[in-house]
Amino acid sequence: QVQLVESGGGLVQAGGSLRLSCVASGNIFRLSGMGWYRQGPGKARELVASYTSGSSTNYADSIKDRFTISRDNAKNTVYLQMNSLKPEDTAVYYCNANQGFRTYWGQGTQVTVSS
Repeated sequence: QVQLVESGGGLVQAGGSLRLSCVASGNIFRLSGMGWYRQGPGKARELVASYTSGSSTNYADSIKDRFTISRDNAKNTVYLQMNSLKPEDTAVYYCNANQGFRTYWGQGTQVTVSS
């Protein structure tokens, strides 16, 4: 089993910044594709940013040039630096990881951007 625990969410004004963290623990052997998804009010869950093969990254068009995904392998942690936040970025942000054919999710962290 793999546990993913997110932190760093909160309330911020438009134009502000937040950094989310996701720590992986448990049986993390060959954990891959770690990334971030979000689900806004009344919306479907969508990809925000993720690592694909190796160190390649994938970003949603709506957050390119504002958000940056990074990781610290020694700490089994993935980060999401979010700058120039907009009210439409308000959502629950979930950490995601794959291990073989299994997919793991964190419990989510709320990000609220006020106008």
